[in-house]
Amino acid sequence: MPISIESRMGDDIVQQQRSYWWRWSKQDFLPEESFQSLSNYRTALSQTWFRFMDRLQSRSFDENEIGELRKRSENEMKRCLTWWDLTWFGFGAVIGAGIFVLTGQEANKHAGPAIVLSYVASGVSAMLSVFCYTEFAVEIPVAGGSFAYLRIELGDFAAFITAGNILLESIVGTAAVARAWTSYLTSLLDRPDNSLRIHTNLKDGFNLLDPIAVGVLTIAATIAMISTRKTSYLNWIASAVNTVVILFVIIAGFVHADKSNLTPFVPFGVKGVFQAAAIVYFAYGGFDNIATMAEETKNPSKDIPLGLLGSMSVITVIYCLMALSLSMMQKYTDINPDAAYSVAFESVGMKWAKYLVALGALKGMTTVLLVGALGQGRYITHIARAHMIPPWFALVHPKTGTPINATLLITVASGSVAFFSSLDVLASLLSVSTLFVFMMMAVALLVRRYYARGVTPRSHQLKLFILLITIIASSMATSAYWGLYPNGWVGYVVTVPIWFLGTLGISLLLPMQRKPKVWGVPLVPWLPSLSIATNVFLMGSLGPEAFERFGICTLVMLIYYVFFGLHATYDMAHQDDKLMTQKQINEETTPSAGP
Repeated sequence: MPISIESRMGDDIVQQQRSYWWRWSKQDFLPEESFQSLSNYRTALSQTWFRFMDRLQSRSFDENEIGELRKRSENEMKRCLTWWDLTWFGFGAVIGAGIFVLTGQEANKHAGPAIVLSYVASGVSAMLSVFCYTEFAVEIPVAGGSFAYLRIELGDFAAFITAGNILLESIVGTAAVARAWTSYLTSLLDRPDNSLRIHTNLKDGFNLLDPIAVGVLTIAATIAMISTRKTSYLNWIASAVNTVVILFVIIAGFVHADKSNLTPFVPFGVKGVFQAAAIVYFAYGGFDNIATMAEETKNPSKDIPLGLLGSMSVITVIYCLMALSLSMMQKYTDINPDAAYSVAFESVGMKWAKYLVALGALKGMTTVLLVGALGQGRYITHIARAHMIPPWFALVHPKTGTPINATLLITVASGSVAFFSSLDVLASLLSVSTLFVFMMMAVALLVRRYYARGVTPRSHQLKLFILLITIIASSMATSAYWGLYPNGWVGYVVTVPIWFLGTLGISLLLPMQRKPKVWGVPLVPWLPSLSIATNVFLMGSLGPEAFERFGICTLVMLIYYVFFGLHATYDMAHQDDKLMTQKQINEETTPSAGP
């Protein structure tokens, strides 16, 4: 279907008719000046440090993200979602296999019956991040989610590092869920482990090929590309079925409950509770996909708070009830870490229930893949609008109103990983990436509230920087002390008061420069500061291998940025500046109309 795009030539706008599908020229992928010739590229590389400093100090604007960048998709996404859709998208994005797998695993190994407290702790931490996402999504209703928010508050470089982690999280997380889908299908069919995968002589961890995972990913992505509205309808149905299964698990668990199974309640101590909290936290993952749908929401200021906060509040209660029912149904020492609910029901004479549990997990993972395909495609779209990746991926189809190219990118990458890799090695890497992005969001919210360009005095900027460093450093010190001396207390006497004083300093020494117009995070700066502390603390609960892999991946991202992303974004920013200057000159030289 032909569509109209605008290409600027001087002061004129030349209309061209081009097909959405026939976009394969160099200009579609590398339109920036730095990549037009080898000589241009060499010149760009010679200016790398200068350009890096320019991008490090640059900031985008709300109006630019909402207006100018959206035009680079050439077609608008359709505003068709309400708070009801977002609420069910919340259920679909978050409630997957994690609750069925992680609960038994952590109750048996780290927390015992106190696994319910682990879900409370991780639920509170997740809600703090949800508050931050909600304020940004209401104020800046665009498809870019955290990438767009960080471009405005922390600049291009911080946004790029976040974008890299979002891409990594999207690809690895989606592939992991697709592999788990095959595992649960095997369980539902009562077949041996890995019997539905193709066995090869490749290296361990890559020798079990999974065509079913690729097929499921392809189907979910195809539905997401066809229509956002139809995806929402399908998500309603699948999430409703999953909700029925979860209610059955909770009610049946309490019917067969034995209070004596709750004793001892904290067998592994407080350390075990927080170790488990760091792991089960990822059963709450996926809510950030909802923020990316703000561009397609009819009334963002009303629908996003209702849909996002409402769904996450209910999910937290559901998770705690599911954890409690399992702990009361079976002694924690007897809980099977691999198939907790199935074995627990079998122990009380309900062997048939394991099939219902497997069906519920399958339904949950299906909606996670479905909503993930929607959200991740929109992340990629906005990242491409900023030219961090080729702008071809920013295009929105004129008929479906969906970012087909961006969705294809995630699907192909995730499908390739899911087909070959068991993902055991990448699971912890995914955890660090998620927590890093959430921590950056809390920092960005504090910057948004206490810093305004051209208004905040230099002295206040310096105070804000020092106090933010104090909060982050004290949070890291608290996490490190916890890891080194889990039974100690002296370190907390130092680190926790420093965190408190840093937050108090922002509250007392700095005037708030901006207040949200419609909905905002309450108790600022305390809740965002607490979000920083909890995310850093949970990051510290992960093993050193996770940070080694995170460091390697970050290094790869930086290499890409130095050789491509930096120059593409620099060119686009300065092209926009030239166009704005030219427009102002034209306005000044054009004589005003007479009376």
